[in-house]
Amino acid sequence: MKIMFLSAANNIHTVRWVNALSKKGHNVHLVFQQNHKPSDNKISDKVTLHCLKYSGNKGYFLNAFQLNRLYKEINPDIVNAHYASGYGTLARIAKLKPLVLSVWGSDVYDFPYQSKLKMGIVKRNLLYADQIASTSICMAKQVKKLLGSNDIDIAITPFGVDTEKFSRKTKRKKTGKICIGNVKTLAPKYGITDLVKAIKILKETLEKKGLSEISNNIVVKIYGDGIQKAEIANLIRQLQLSDTVELKGKIPNTKVPLALEDMDIFCLTSVCESFGVAAVEAMSMEIPVVATNVDGFKEVIEDGISGIIVERKNPASVAQALERLVLDEELRERMGKNGRKRVEELYDWNKNVAAMLQVYNRCLNKIHKQSRS
Repeated sequence: MKIMFLSAANNIHTVRWVNALSKKGHNVHLVFQQNHKPSDNKISDKVTLHCLKYSGNKGYFLNAFQLNRLYKEINPDIVNAHYASGYGTLARIAKLKPLVLSVWGSDVYDFPYQSKLKMGIVKRNLLYADQIASTSICMAKQVKKLLGSNDIDIAITPFGVDTEKFSRKTKRKKTGKICIGNVKTLAPKYGITDLVKAIKILKETLEKKGLSEISNNIVVKIYGDGIQKAEIANLIRQLQLSDTVELKGKIPNTKVPLALEDMDIFCLTSVCESFGVAAVEAMSMEIPVVATNVDGFKEVIEDGISGIIVERKNPASVAQALERLVLDEELRERMGKNGRKRVEELYDWNKNVAAMLQVYNRCLNKIHKQSRS
């Protein structure tokens, strides 16, 4: 199958999709704007890259002519545009068909509510698509809410993990240390400041209970970079947690499994999340997850089985859940194993790629039937 993939080439999700599809033997053409050129994560040499002339928001309109011409040259069997706002707009203006439009999160949760104009743009893009795809059930419900209909056919295409790469290679070392970790962009919507505050509460609670030795053995590793880096670093100093909490910086996705190897507990404090990729990665590594009660996490994590769901924007609630896991090694082990089983059942990457290919084929079959009738 010849696939035109319209998405940001500097995003790890894009890279994983195009690499996986090309590995399956499909002819993949990745088209992207100037400001979305490939960066840290390597794109397979089998994927053909096409960089459009313009960048930024204006590019989603100005690149339409070039994209339409490129589309005619490539003559793909199907087009998959990712992000209902930007690239969805570009796909519609360039009149690309047949079109599978994959929604990501902020494009349907945030963007439409910024103005009536943006709401109209997203609705037109969604209705133009021959098939809509969503990584989660909760996000599919949001799309139906936007369109005011429960009859819209939305394919669920989870963004899972490579269960071979994301698997624990060695047993946890008995060092006495308990490592709590997080791998996220340092931005307000991911609530990293709440995680830091929760660690302060956790340590104080343990010390009040006469468990200073355990408190002193807690280490926290936060991987990522972003606009809140300086603010988070200042908060760590203000709360006198410099000996406990480390900001490890951004790492490519290929190094995430190695970082997770060190962790005993994974903690996600997002204030909104449409799908819990980071949670899935941790669960695949048999790490119990403490996560806030946002839709994406509640769908991925079974509360009390593979992790603990806590109230968002509530560091005390996060600290309480962390304390349970810190003090109960058996619970950590049990939840970790349960998480791995859930990932193998629902979020195995090979199964997810196969599901996406089924969506492509189903879309093509539907269009073929329509053209015959």
